[in-house]
Formats: sequence, structure tokens, C-alpha cells
Amino acid sequence: MESNNFTRSPKLLDLSKRFRQSKSVSPLPDDPSIGQSNESERSTRPNRAAVLICLFEEGDDICVILTQRSSKLSSHSGEVSLPGGRTDEEDTDDIRTALREAEEEIGLDPALVDVVTVLEPFVTKKNVTVVPVMGILWDKQAFNPLPNVGEVESIFYAPLEMFLKDENNRRHEEREHGGDKYWLQYFYYETNNRVYVIWALTAGILIAASSLVFRRPPDFQDMPPKFWHKTTASSNVP
Repeated sequence: MESNNFTRSPKLLDLSKRFRQSKSVSPLPDDPSIGQSNESERSTRPNRAAVLICLFEEGDDICVILTQRSSKLSSHSGEVSLPGGRTDEEDTDDIRTALREAEEEIGLDPALVDVVTVLEPFVTKKNVTVVPVMGILWDKQAFNPLPNVGEVESIFYAPLEMFLKDENNRRHEEREHGGDKYWLQYFYYETNNRVYVIWALTAGILIAASSLVFRRPPDFQDMPPKFWHKTTASSNVP
């Protein structure tokens, strides 16, 4: 439930309006097709997932909610990720998946999140389709983080624009898959006396999201994996 003493940020209001009016990013949120998967996709739900890019304003920054996965998990343990996970049979669409997983992982009430767009999907090396869902948390004070200890080690916030900047906290690593060379980006972010490493698919999604939000390409050269099948941000900025 939203608190009674908050004002909607003009910056985020403008962002919400731009995404809702832009057909180049996704269908409008009142369009029934937004975030939905077709019959073929529903039949392969184990290979489909969604993540939530939840934005809020803090000071002059637009920030994003991130998690560090539990070290006890069997896959990607200890890595930084966006809240999200695999699609369940009960999920009607990708938005439902992202919001449900965020509630399960970090205690984020879906009623607090205003979904404004769905980004182009990414495909992992293991052929899992990951759909990024972007939403706005208008009232940050109403969010009481409750990490699921079985899945989440910690919850933290990072300024979204850092994923466009070419600074000392960024590096890349060259890799190869199927004969194609690509770069994985690494971002190092320090907060609350801890240094988090944001890399691989999560970094790629955040580069694409920040390019859309701030309407510019990254300051650094990027060469993402072709198997991600993502549209380059610079060609899709509203």
C-alpha cells in the first residue's frame, strides 16, 4: 500500500508518459497483448523467464533494484541479478511472472509497481528466453524489503545511468560461442561497504534498459553475444 506523503517524481512521470506513448519499445500497457506469450511459447514455459527492472528516484538519480543471489543456490550462486525467475503454469503473461517472482524474492507488493513497458527478450546460452519487464516504484517508502533467505543474500540499489558510463568501475571480457566472439561487460558497484559485480546477462539487460531510459547509447564500445537476439538499444530509443 502506498504511503500518504509522497509526490510522484516529474522525471519518472515524463518517463512513464514517453514509454506509454512509444510503439517502438512495446505495446501500450492497456493493450491486452503486452507481455503475453502465444500458445507455442506457453508450451515451452520451462524455457521462459521474466525479470523486473524496477525503477525509482533517489535524489537526482533514477535507481534500479538489484539482488545478490544466495550462495546456497545450485546455479548462479552469489551472482547479482534482477528480481525474477522462470514462468509458472499459472502465470498469464510475462508481467505476471516478473511481479510474482519479485514479490517472492524481495517482498515487493505488485500493487506498488506501475509497469510501463516490456523490453525485447534476451535468449541465454542455454536457450532460455528472458523477458525484461520495466516498472516504476512511485513510492519507495512503501517498499519494505523482505529478502527470501533461500534465494536472496542481499538487496541493493544502483543508479541506472552507471550502465552507460565508461568509468574505472567497468571492464569487459572477450569470449567466444559458436564461432562468434563477443564481450561480457562487468560493472563494479560499492554500497553499504560491499562491492557488487554486475555482469553477463544482467549487465546486458541494464545497458539496454538504461539506453532506452536516457535515450542514448553507452559511452563505451559494446559487442554483446549474438545469441542474445536483442535489438541494439541505439536503434530502438524513443
